[in-house]
Amino acid sequence: MRQPLHILLLLLAWPLAGLAGQDSTSPANAHRPVAKSQQEYQDYRVAAGAPTGSALERAAADFAQKYPSSELRLPLYLKSLRQYQRENDSAGILSAGETVLALDPADELALVLTSTVLADSLTADDPQRDKKVGSISDRTAHALRLLDAAKAPASANPDPMALYRTTLRATAYSALGLMKLKTGDDAGAEKDLRAGAALAELRPDPYIWYHLALAQDHRKKYHSALYSVEQAMQLASANPQLQRLAEAEHERLNKLMRPGANQSTDTSDDSGGTQPPP
Repeated sequence: MRQPLHILLLLLAWPLAGLAGQDSTSPANAHRPVAKSQQEYQDYRVAAGAPTGSALERAAADFAQKYPSSELRLPLYLKSLRQYQRENDSAGILSAGETVLALDPADELALVLTSTVLADSLTADDPQRDKKVGSISDRTAHALRLLDAAKAPASANPDPMALYRTTLRATAYSALGLMKLKTGDDAGAEKDLRAGAALAELRPDPYIWYHLALAQDHRKKYHSALYSVEQAMQLASANPQLQRLAEAEHERLNKLMRPGANQSTDTSDDSGGTQPPP
């Protein structure tokens, strides 16, 4: 059930604005961070030019030490967070994300990305299991409250910011659903993963569908699970690892549904969502 974080590159769809090299998810009328001096701005530009996530994070830390009250600390750490995201570096995402949240506890991107990393790393014997579960629950709830409050009216052609926020919401539900799947709350996982699948309709995510299939399988809703895993298989052609997992689940479900298989099946579809009856 491990979830490679490269799927979160979908979140990069929003065209960023502001200072050169700045990563910002704020509305257009929000306050833009500014330098207090030309030297501060020049140092910011140099730091923002670092080529990798780790280099950006180190440059941001050096900049923050030199300018401890600068408004440009946050965009630098956000830039390192996004670069770690591009590099599929879970540890880096968590490190930079925690720093971003220390500077801005309401940063939606950091809330969602750190929640996803924590959900992905959750294991049955994790000594920090309860702490991670609490963090994932709190952070996804916070992110969804912020995103729901800023949600634009439905439109047939959503603007880039609306699509960006919808993708963030889908990813938040995916992280929450994965956490519940790993902690045995299969009904809750199915509900949240359905919500994520519905929100990601314009940019379907094979991992959401795969994890949804697992939750439904656990609930012996084999017809629904088969439909979900087939969606995952159709979307996962560029990901051999996920394709193999989905194919194995598909084979398992087909065996369970063969005539005479000694399995009790619940083919009901009682949780709503986007999935049509198989």
